[in-house]
Parts: sequence; structure tokens; C-alpha cells
Amino acid sequence: MSEEVSVEEIYDTLKSVYDPEIPVNVVDLGLIYDVQVNDNSDVYVQMTLTFPGCGMGPYIAQQAEWAINDIEGIGEVEIELVFDPPWSPDLISEEAKAQLGL
Repeated sequence: MSEEVSVEEIYDTLKSVYDPEIPVNVVDLGLIYDVQVNDNSDVYVQMTLTFPGCGMGPYIAQQAEWAINDIEGIGEVEIELVFDPPWSPDLISEEAKAQLGL
């Protein structure tokens, strides 16, 4: 039997996904609102974008899905883009703020 996939493992994997317009990963940008993993290792991710009309949204969501699918033992992956609550710069991690000079 394979090991269960953890929420922490999903977050770590998502740190390899970047908004192509901002040199910071989607976790540290505060774009990931929720990660759930069920008993079948199916993964649900609720994420947002820096603004709703971002043309890179589908690309970023696809990159997130592909990154998660690369984890051994993963089941189905669902990425849901949401815009409520709206993203704000307050969601950026302190590390990313320092990296961006904020």
C-alpha cells in the first residue's frame, strides 16, 4: 500500500508553481485558499488569482494540476478558481514580500 498524500505535501508541491508575471510561487503569493486530500488521495485545491481578469489564470491552474499529478499515488485532481474573497497583497507571505521588496 502506498503512503497517503498529505496536505503539506500538496502545499510543498505547489511552491514549484509560479505566476509567470510575478517571480513568486502561488503559495507564497497567497493564491492558495484551500487544499483537501480525501482517503483515495484525490486532491481539491481552491485558488484565486491576483485579479479576476488575469489571462494567465488557466495556465497557472493547469500548472498546479500538473505539479500535483506528478506526486506518486495521487488520485483525481480538481483545481477550482474562485474570486471570493478577493486576493489582496496582504495575503503575500513575509518571505515573498521581502523578495519583492515590499
